[in-house]
Amino acid sequence: MRDGPHTHLHRHSAALPLQDGDLLAAIDLGSNSFHMVVARYVLGQLRIVDRLREMVRLAEGLDGQGRLTPAVRQRALACLSRFGQRLHDIPPQRVRAVATNTVRALAAPQAFLVPAETALGHAIEVISGREEARLIYLGVAHAQPPRPGQLRLVIDIGGGSTECIIGSGLDAVERESLQLGCVATTARFFGDGKLGRKRWKAALLEVGAQFQQFAGVYRHLGWQETLGASGTIKAVGEICAAMQLTKGAITAQALPQVRERLLDAGRIDAIALPALSAERRPIIAGGVLVLEAAFAALGLERMAVSKAALREGVLYDMLGRGGADDPRDASVQALMQRYGVDPVQAARVADTALQLFDRVCGDWQLDPDDRLMLAWAARLHELGLAIAHSQYQVHGAYVLQHSDIAGFSMQEQRVLAALVRTHRRGVPKAAFELLPERLLLPTRRKAALLRLAVLLHRSHETAALPEPRLHAHGDSLVLTLPRRWLEARPLLHADLAEEPEAFAALGIALRVETA
Repeated sequence: MRDGPHTHLHRHSAALPLQDGDLLAAIDLGSNSFHMVVARYVLGQLRIVDRLREMVRLAEGLDGQGRLTPAVRQRALACLSRFGQRLHDIPPQRVRAVATNTVRALAAPQAFLVPAETALGHAIEVISGREEARLIYLGVAHAQPPRPGQLRLVIDIGGGSTECIIGSGLDAVERESLQLGCVATTARFFGDGKLGRKRWKAALLEVGAQFQQFAGVYRHLGWQETLGASGTIKAVGEICAAMQLTKGAITAQALPQVRERLLDAGRIDAIALPALSAERRPIIAGGVLVLEAAFAALGLERMAVSKAALREGVLYDMLGRGGADDPRDASVQALMQRYGVDPVQAARVADTALQLFDRVCGDWQLDPDDRLMLAWAARLHELGLAIAHSQYQVHGAYVLQHSDIAGFSMQEQRVLAALVRTHRRGVPKAAFELLPERLLLPTRRKAALLRLAVLLHRSHETAALPEPRLHAHGDSLVLTLPRRWLEARPLLHADLAEEPEAFAALGIALRVETA
């Protein structure tokens, strides 16, 4: 495994093809509940074999300074420790854990993530709201395949955020993520435990304004059916059925009746809705409020309830990553087109970077995931040229860190940004500061390989390079090039002479030899 801290930690690896009978697991660290789903891969399909769910209410423990209260933090770590025991028999490359809105909102996420990863025994990816939306849609679309050519709207009300997606087939067309969830919204508008019609009306106006930001675009695009996902919507569907208002769907006629029964209680602890569990009672008011605002802003008449959500989406995304349909490939291709990256030069640099990688990956303990990240960074290293030639590595890194890139976790985007930022010129200390400790060493090593590949192709020569020989020993690299070939390239010769200084900033000693 890794040198340095967290050597026992497992990272999901993309490059091992699935065999019939393999087990996969997805863990979703939601703002309300933590979920784990375990599935078996059988004849190209996933069969769910186990589900675990614990209501951790992570969002409840978030204070005004972006810190977690000790009690909630302990609750979360205890849950992850239990999940970790269930994962014991599943190969680490078949496990993927994602964290959502509350972890995104932490002022110092690593202070929680390091012990959380230790408790679980696996790396945890923090995903953006729009990536969460894509994965939710993927889960719902696989569980209830849409009709060909139809657009569908999927809404997921979580503990800390609400995702709204219009999709076609298995692909999300429009994705939005709002800072509205059942835990956060209940705390914000009904924090004192009181429910009242006047207060509800004012809250509905405020929450509705968030949906109005994109309602026009969504309604213009249109959709043929609406599906809701996750606990809040499932709970409201069950309440509608128990009140004999519907057979389990949520309708524009039923929802106000649920709301009235809720408000009749006057207080959160007095809510007595049929089919509502005791653990969901404290947060149902915020969930119903967000749902009512969504129905009003988007003009919804009926919402069916989906069996699937984010965790199933993560499972199906793992299937794509294990085969020819890695969504990250398509995203990198789209970025190259959008920013006019020269595909020939990008391919040259990527090919050489991977040749170098293959020479040293054993000594440097780099894995198939590292190889993928290096290849993508090589394909995107010139992205910043679309903005300006001067400091283009800085522009490229900024775009990669701050864009919504489908398929990538926030940590993966930061790794890409760090690699692009350090592929030329000086290596600033700050380039790696946003990375978790466990990713520092492999990212610095990949940065060294990308720098060499870019340098060797600086002149954009079309002729093939002589095969570079590269040896790694600890934090030392020795690059051997043909003497006559190098002497015919004085610019490259001069560049390589200056490289050891930049490499020292990566913590690597570089020696260039000729033969």
